[in-house]
Amino acid sequence: MSKQPLRVGIVGTGRISDLHAIEYMQNPLGRITALCDRNPALARSRAQAWGCADAAIEEDYEALLARDDVDLVELLLPHHLHLAAAVKAIEAGKIVSLQKPMCMNLEEADQLVAAAEAHDRPFKIFENFIFHPPVMKAKSLVDEGAIGEPLSIRIKSNPGKSKTAWEVPKEADAWRQHLQTAGGGPLVFDDGHHKFALAWHFMGMPEDVHAFIHQTERPDGGLFDAPSIVSFRFPGRRIGNLEIVYSPELEIAGQYYAQDDRVEITGTHGVLWINCGHGSIGNGAPLALYRDGQVTEYCDIPSGWEQSFIQSTRHFLTVLHEGGDPVLTARQGRSVLRFALAAEQSAREGRPVSVGEDA
Repeated sequence: MSKQPLRVGIVGTGRISDLHAIEYMQNPLGRITALCDRNPALARSRAQAWGCADAAIEEDYEALLARDDVDLVELLLPHHLHLAAAVKAIEAGKIVSLQKPMCMNLEEADQLVAAAEAHDRPFKIFENFIFHPPVMKAKSLVDEGAIGEPLSIRIKSNPGKSKTAWEVPKEADAWRQHLQTAGGGPLVFDDGHHKFALAWHFMGMPEDVHAFIHQTERPDGGLFDAPSIVSFRFPGRRIGNLEIVYSPELEIAGQYYAQDDRVEITGTHGVLWINCGHGSIGNGAPLALYRDGQVTEYCDIPSGWEQSFIQSTRHFLTVLHEGGDPVLTARQGRSVLRFALAAEQSAREGRPVSVGEDA
């Protein structure tokens, strides 16, 4: 690939775009040249804030895709727009990074996998949690045998309240409240993609998924799909679960969402704890390992949630310049989507759901 900086166009300049832009603004391998939003004033304000005030501003993403000064597009759109926008970006000959989840359902995902694999340029489903530095360190420890053979993974996600979190615009939440535009609930399907990706990352694809998904009204009248619990069974009698609990009076420290996430991975010889995600509860080490009667704390790992976006984008830019495969590929994104959809189906039908041949 070229050693020249890739010219980046960002489609959708809502709240989350601030985190996607960080690495493009500091990495010499990329340069933001165009922004697109149906609210051009918002796009201009983002360009000013990111230090790229000379970037072109478009209101129609097809106009951005037609630009010759854009090599790579970062698509940050509501879920129901993903398939059409991604296919048009492929047809325009762009390198594509598409925000998770890749699509609303498997039929759409199959269309997109076929289009991406026929494309002669790289295609990525953007997933950041597996690039969070404490998760990356935990994966390296697992691969080195620090806990022996992993037997189970337990993931806890805990929305609450926060004095330090950023303000989320109402429009960023509104479309997530409807199945027609979101494809599933805000915590189990949308944010849950991160957690299913973590389970897939450490344990592979499950054979079966069994979920109980409830709903709770928030003080602002919106709904959370919590409390919920999703159990997984992996090949080889290995297990896991995702538990989501909304604690409205639980104070959570963090710059972004009022939410904390913890992961526990138990192996034949030890246990790993990842003690942070979107935010954090308390001042514990981001990562801890128990083995042979000793606890080792890893306190010097960058643990801000923005680091997961930085590392995910940095990996993609490196792949684009030096070769290799993005993470997630379209096919990997389909696997994680299949995992998430199995949870939604299980709760809807009140029975375990086999993940099938992709397992």
